[in-house]
Amino acid sequence: MTATVERGARGGRVTEKHQHAKGPRRPRDSYTLFLLPGILAFFAIIIVPFLMNTGVSFTEWQGVGTPKWAGLANYRELMGDSEFWASFRHSLFMVVAMAAVPTVMGLVLAAALFDFVGKHFGTKTVAVLRACFYLPQVLPIAVAGIVWSWILAPENGSLNELLKAIGLGDLQQDWLGDPDIALYSVMGVMVWVQIGFPLVIFMAGLQRVDPQLYEAAELDGAGWWRRFWHVTLPQIRPEIYVVLLWCTIAALKVFGAVYVLTKGGPGGATNVPSYFSFTTFFEKTQVGYGAAISTVLTVVILVLALIGLKLQTRAEDAEEGLRT
Repeated sequence: MTATVERGARGGRVTEKHQHAKGPRRPRDSYTLFLLPGILAFFAIIIVPFLMNTGVSFTEWQGVGTPKWAGLANYRELMGDSEFWASFRHSLFMVVAMAAVPTVMGLVLAAALFDFVGKHFGTKTVAVLRACFYLPQVLPIAVAGIVWSWILAPENGSLNELLKAIGLGDLQQDWLGDPDIALYSVMGVMVWVQIGFPLVIFMAGLQRVDPQLYEAAELDGAGWWRRFWHVTLPQIRPEIYVVLLWCTIAALKVFGAVYVLTKGGPGGATNVPSYFSFTTFFEKTQVGYGAAISTVLTVVILVLALIGLKLQTRAEDAEEGLRT
């Protein structure tokens, strides 16, 4: 704090002006410097490769030599490719296995752990169970896929041996080799892999719900299901949107599990767009056509992401309007 003394021309009045010392002000532009590495990485890792891939999709190229301009020929061929559309139909099954089913199961399990297990067995038990459900998420998909391929093996596989041991030998199957059930077997594995993510997100959302809402519902005589339907679901709606969007995108771009478990077989029964693009690109060396497949898949994911974010924003705005 500094003091200045001023004398007037007519009188001897002394005035003091106190000025508080202020620290150096950080310019707002300095925050841009912290964002710059992320922006550069985004352009280098996402934008530039996508633009390069899109450019390659307009050519005929086998990976060596000079690409030959083909215009929209790859995309026209893609629209009539039955194998491509079959792979997208398989992706819809993956969306069910990785988004719809885990979301529903995650909601029920999170509410059960939060409302029942936490109250009767304590938070430590809840933490252990939550970690067990989340464990498949942190396992490398290659490791999980190899283990499940052992479990689902037609001969000496753990599942078939278990069915035989309990007297259900007639239900033994070639779980990954039968075209009629291979896709459903992969879906079951992906439910196991994916269920931990919604569970953790929903349990985090349940912790911010006002306990007074549950107390009021109990005083009104609402049972567990009615509390879950009328209190829990509306309160964690943002988390539901996030989980559905995130898991749907993960289902559309799933690759590792299909590669490890079935390699798209048998007979293309488990082929998905990402694996179809991979085999077209690297194994068939139809680089332009494979790039077109991946470009279409990227655009579909981007459009779904934008629609999901728009719906989430609209729902949040409507909820905010009701509160005000």
